[in-house]
Amino acid sequence: MSVLNQLFNRGLLGAKCKTCLTLAISRIKLLQNKRDVHLKLMRKEIAEFLQAGQEAIARIRVEHVIREQNTWEVYEILELFCEFVLARVPILESQRECPTELREAVASIIFSAPRCSDLPDLLHVRNLFAAKYGKEFISAASELRPDTSVNRTIIEKLSVSAPPADVKLKVLKEIALEYNINWDSTKTETEFSKKPEDLLNGPKQLGEQPHAHSMRESREASSIVDHSAASLNGKKVDRYMQSPTSLRSNSSVAPRIIGSSTREQNVEPITEIKSTSIQSSDVLQRARAAIAAAERASAAARAAAELVNVRFTSFKLDEQKT
Repeated sequence: MSVLNQLFNRGLLGAKCKTCLTLAISRIKLLQNKRDVHLKLMRKEIAEFLQAGQEAIARIRVEHVIREQNTWEVYEILELFCEFVLARVPILESQRECPTELREAVASIIFSAPRCSDLPDLLHVRNLFAAKYGKEFISAASELRPDTSVNRTIIEKLSVSAPPADVKLKVLKEIALEYNINWDSTKTETEFSKKPEDLLNGPKQLGEQPHAHSMRESREASSIVDHSAASLNGKKVDRYMQSPTSLRSNSSVAPRIIGSSTREQNVEPITEIKSTSIQSSDVLQRARAAIAAAERASAAARAAAELVNVRFTSFKLDEQKT
């Protein structure tokens, strides 16, 4: 905005700001009166629930009471800030930057405007501040950047997080004392002290995880054993296929190979390890036995391969001599 626009719009900006702030103050007072009546009704209902022994419903309803009380406190602070800014509008008009003594009030109004839907006048004030100080100033206050001076109580009361258990218990005790109810808070304190994992059977599920983890490890071990045994058998067959002449010419080698293959058939019970109904300790023991059997099978395969190579070499030497 140019200097001429600032000069011509200075009085108009101040007038708009005064009008919006005045309307916001009046609306805040009206809403506070309505919230006072609504809060009294809600607290009375909670007192009736406590007297009837329906503590579970009271523990839920008290969160609404706390939220309404927080909103009421925010409105009270905003009313003071609006009164303060309204009295200092001439200072805002005369200075280009936001004065230091007004920075907290202006930043708090900017932060609260989009979060208080019942106060549309604050949005108009926020737009006026954006026209004067720029969008960067508005973004810094809305995003709670460092050195924005937003009131800490407003930030805490407008947060969307659930109220702590100690705050809910305190409000319930205040309501019981207000309506002279002889309420034993032991059960409610026990419920509030429980962790979310206890309510969802978390420790039990965590206790079952090691068993499931061991079962998964045993299945992975059995699959590795099966894969290694299959690869050994495949390599053995490939070696036999590479020397067909020696197998046909030397008939004495065949019975030994057949005997070794019959011994290797004992490896087939390895697949029985994949049973999910047995305990984890039995699975691990069978996995170890399967690994040992696979090692014996691989040793037998290597011995058979060496025997074939020896026979094939001797057969070649005999052919060369003849």
